[in-house]
Amino acid sequence: MSVLADAEELRADLVALRRELHREPELGLQLPRTQEKVLAALDGLPLEIELGKNLSSVTAVLRGGRPGGAVLLRGDMDALPVQEDSGVDYASRVAGRMHACGHDLHTAGLVGAARLLTERRESLHGDVVFMFQPGEEGHNGAGMMIDEGVLEAAGKPLDAAFAIHVSANRVPQGLVVSRPGTVMTAADVLRVTVRGRGGHGSSPHSALDPVPAACEMVTAMHSWTTRTFDIFDPVVVSVGSFHAGTQHNVIPETATFEATVRSYSDENHNRLAEGLPRLVHSIAAAHGLDADVDYQVLYPVTVNDPQETGFALETARDLVGDDQVWVSPQPASGSEDFSLVLQQVPGAMLLLGAAPQGCDPAAAPMNHSPQAVFDDAVLPRQAALLTELATARLSRTLPIADPVSTREGT
Repeated sequence: MSVLADAEELRADLVALRRELHREPELGLQLPRTQEKVLAALDGLPLEIELGKNLSSVTAVLRGGRPGGAVLLRGDMDALPVQEDSGVDYASRVAGRMHACGHDLHTAGLVGAARLLTERRESLHGDVVFMFQPGEEGHNGAGMMIDEGVLEAAGKPLDAAFAIHVSANRVPQGLVVSRPGTVMTAADVLRVTVRGRGGHGSSPHSALDPVPAACEMVTAMHSWTTRTFDIFDPVVVSVGSFHAGTQHNVIPETATFEATVRSYSDENHNRLAEGLPRLVHSIAAAHGLDADVDYQVLYPVTVNDPQETGFALETARDLVGDDQVWVSPQPASGSEDFSLVLQQVPGAMLLLGAAPQGCDPAAAPMNHSPQAVFDDAVLPRQAALLTELATARLSRTLPIADPVSTREGT
């Protein structure tokens, strides 16, 4: 049977696992129940398994029956601090937590790939590393797994690394999307506390009001970015949290805000890290105030290797058909710590449409929304594609013909 047909045989098991994970989401780096479910799902497979020391990761290595290289497949496992409002009958049972980014599908799909590749073990030209990763949502889980040796788990250099991320909207169900080069943005966090001197709201001249200065900082950041950066290499700064004061007639001691900072190139990533703190300090000084600035660099730009992306898209076309594969004309505005893997290993991240069948993807709730719904009908396709990426890459020598340049989608 074909790998897709074999994956269909696993559908019931993969859906059951995905829904178990969805009902019991865990946050951050410590995912003991999730780790337990993954180990149970892998039980009995001929895998060399190592657990994380400082996080609830699972690294599993499958040794192929023939000599060759090594390929890594990644699936992240953590959820988000979101109160679910999806209406599905397998919704989260944990208040304030939800698999709102589809990582439960990533985990189940990677388990499916482990099972499918085990069935093909004797014909594999090399080894496969399965990277079950906690802490993608801003906790540097990939970086920690790299520090603990996931990239050396096979005992030989990795030839390539691949990951698939599901999308609850924009992309029709089952469609595979990627692009060479920058595929996702860098992400940082700016945290600012403006320090003044409190007082009575009727006498602002006798106090040092931090609120106007903090407001000026917010508006100045937005205008500064539009006048400093090329619109064809964009940056995004969005303030998502702003807090000051307790009552209408009290000038507070402090005002605080936090912003997410996104960029599409390493150059702009570095310029933002230097320029935004300088701007904030300058405005504070102009008001006679002090400002504490914490600029946290999270994830670098996610850059797909052009040759590996061409290979991955061609593999996807062979598996699901030419009309089910798009080349995106532009990067996505989200960010990923799989970027840290791709800094050291050539590879590619692909997107898989998981919007519910029959819905308008353009109108569906997006990833991270409390209403986001990911259709687990895509799990066999996800598992099959991961399997084919590993199998074909271990059997193939790059470079290959570039299938990217002439086939683009929206």
